[in-house]
Amino acid sequence: MQILNLPGPKARAIVKRDQDVISPSYPRGYPFVMDHGIGTEVWDVDGNRFLDFAAGIAVVSTGHSHPKVVEAITEQAKKFLHISSDFYHVKWVELGERLNDIAPFLDNAMSFMTNSGTESVEAAIKLARHYTGRTEFIGFLGAFHGRTMGAVTFTASKPVYHRDFYPLLNGVTHVPFPDPYRPILIPNEGEDYGETVVRYIEEQIMGHVLPPDNIAGILVEPIQGEGGYIVPTPKFFPALRRLCDKYGILLIVDEVQSGVGRTGKWWAIEHWDVEPDIVCAAKGIASGLPMGAMIAKEYIMNWPKGAHGNTFGGNPLACAAALATIELIENGYLENAATMGEYIMDALDEIQMRHPSIGEVRGKGLMIGVEFVQDRTTKEHAEKLRDLIVDNAFRRGLLLLGCGKSTIRFAPPLCVSRAEADEALEIFDEAVTVSEKEIQAVVT
Repeated sequence: MQILNLPGPKARAIVKRDQDVISPSYPRGYPFVMDHGIGTEVWDVDGNRFLDFAAGIAVVSTGHSHPKVVEAITEQAKKFLHISSDFYHVKWVELGERLNDIAPFLDNAMSFMTNSGTESVEAAIKLARHYTGRTEFIGFLGAFHGRTMGAVTFTASKPVYHRDFYPLLNGVTHVPFPDPYRPILIPNEGEDYGETVVRYIEEQIMGHVLPPDNIAGILVEPIQGEGGYIVPTPKFFPALRRLCDKYGILLIVDEVQSGVGRTGKWWAIEHWDVEPDIVCAAKGIASGLPMGAMIAKEYIMNWPKGAHGNTFGGNPLACAAALATIELIENGYLENAATMGEYIMDALDEIQMRHPSIGEVRGKGLMIGVEFVQDRTTKEHAEKLRDLIVDNAFRRGLLLLGCGKSTIRFAPPLCVSRAEADEALEIFDEAVTVSEKEIQAVVT
């Protein structure tokens, strides 16, 4: 298998220029400098070809520069690029109608258009407080909801997101997420671990810390993203929905990374047949253009004129891209995400049998996590090995990203083919083999 000499001279020069003028706060990984891409394939500025199994952090859902998305953007650009939210335009309304069609609840949906996932979360926080008249929230350990001050308060995946930024938003209490691979609470006999977590919320948090009639909402990722692509146990969301209904609490799902077809359904929450009250969307909704939405049941979206707004939300180019994206996902890519996700998961299960460093393969659709451990019994995280595998895959032409403490995510565009999956899996398998040997050589 070819090993690329990376970074090339053009890439090195651009990385150097970047270091001189761009904020060092961006969490850059390896030095990939993109030149162009089509579908699942991308090329760097030195002409090296890669398979993109990160998809811009699950953003380019229909692949890089899909012709229908590019055409939709181009046609809209010929008409006008911007009109503020003080006025109206057709694409904005059409997108709202399509989001109503695919919203994961039976009630009519209303949408507030945003530019990013964190902005969708901020909108949801404000709406929940306004609708309920309450001030408190519950979030989850391991969560990632963004880095603006409200969203970052809910974020609890890495201390770096909070360090030096206190005080944060008042009124957020974190509880364990039902991670079946690493449980930290003790279930009752015969109890699903998700039910254990919900019981903990009611008995311990509501019983000792937060009066339930003060809680506006519970904000949760159906599948934790940056926390490690963690899939909760089957009875968690049904139990959480019952808890919210019991106390009049809004269930807010952050589908920024898991939504818009990523898991083989429009929304990951649909895997548990549970209806949320508010959905936060972004990333894959517009195939790469800055676009998001806070989607709520109509009766909840009752705030008055001027209570919330923005300048660029509902941008006509982003709306055109989102409409084309939804159409493409609806007409084939949703099914492909489910089919290829199952295929890749099966292949990763086989790879796991050859590599004791792989503790668990988990996911739904094309949101798949592979967790690396030093020992399967102790489940001690193998962060250095994980990072080495990502680097070795990069040098062999595969773009991957880590998440959690020692997990690698597989999140290719929803258009990924079987041939591309096979090529990526072969590279990944070799990268794991080489990296295990390198780590062992250091130990010995």
